Amino acid sequence: MNNRKKSNGFSVRSVVATGIGAAVFFVLMKFISIPTGISNTNINVAEGWLALIAGLFGPVVGLLVGFIGHTLNDAVTYGSPWWSWVIADALFGFLLGLSRRFLLLEYGDLTAKKLIQFNIWQVVVNIFVWVVVAPVGDILIYKEAAQKVFLQGAVTAVVNIVSVAVIGSLLLVAYVKSRPKKSSLRSE
Repeated sequence: MNNRKKSNGFSVRSVVATGIGAAVFFVLMKFISIPTGISNTNINVAEGWLALIAGLFGPVVGLLVGFIGHTLNDAVTYGSPWWSWVIADALFGFLLGLSRRFLLLEYGDLTAKKLIQFNIWQVVVNIFVWVVVAPVGDILIYKEAAQKVFLQGAVTAVVNIVSVAVIGSLLLVAYVKSRPKKSSLRSE
């Protein structure tokens, strides 16, 4: 019988997930991205990774992985973070992390219905974050031209939707297939 109290704080598992998640996010964002032809806008597999981490560990870890990973990438690649997009990626991770409540990946059961719900949610989140938050942040923080940043945001939303739908969904399915089903263990 296990009588340990559940901690309300940030668990060791969450800290480790944040560190590893942010490091992998940074590496994927830095080294595996394909230019779209629109300035400073790439097809990024890191967003699919963020979907897995946020779906597994929830909104706080998703927020931190998006924030830390994007900040590191911008600092290394451009010399300083582009804060409006760092904040957008952090918000993206947070909002994707809300899917943890209905995905319940730790029980090894990912139905088609849950995967469809997740993908509907990620489309809504992508559109909100990249078509609204990032461009408005660019305008408010950096005084960028509206036409330019809304084009960048729209292209980013489309490529991230595809990245999460394909890579994120494949990672979620692969993770669940590697886990035992909740009902597969019996006590004797």
